[in-house]
Amino acid sequence: MTETMRPMTVADLNQILEDMPRYWGERDMRAGHHYPLVHEFGATCLVADSPDGIRGYLMGWVNPDRVGYVHFIATRDDARGTGLGRRLHAEFARLAAEHGATRLKAITSVANTGSVAFHTSIGFVSEVVEDYAGPGQARVVFTRALH
Repeated sequence: MTETMRPMTVADLNQILEDMPRYWGERDMRAGHHYPLVHEFGATCLVADSPDGIRGYLMGWVNPDRVGYVHFIATRDDARGTGLGRRLHAEFARLAAEHGATRLKAITSVANTGSVAFHTSIGFVSEVVEDYAGPGQARVVFTRALH
């Protein structure tokens, strides 16, 4: 199925939150899906829309240091393995570069081996940073230069 990449709206975020298990399984990730991110960074928060709904999304922005930060990326359970995550990342990279970014960054927990495998497969370099999320909370920090 073909999807259209477009900026995320508040209505999209409402739908994503309603369908959260389709994107994240049993992990309740709602706490990190903040409405102000869509209001303030909607131009770089993306949805992959299709006639049957939102198949995937990416929430990200460009910070003052010209880094395109990926806060969340998720694909719906029936869209996994289709390359949609790669397409979302590619579109975000394009938008981030348009907004002045020179590199990309993402973060995940050390235990999230799926995220580590995905990000390294699309060209990110990973590094485990101790105490990144506070004392005793190591994170895998991904970076990738934009050309």
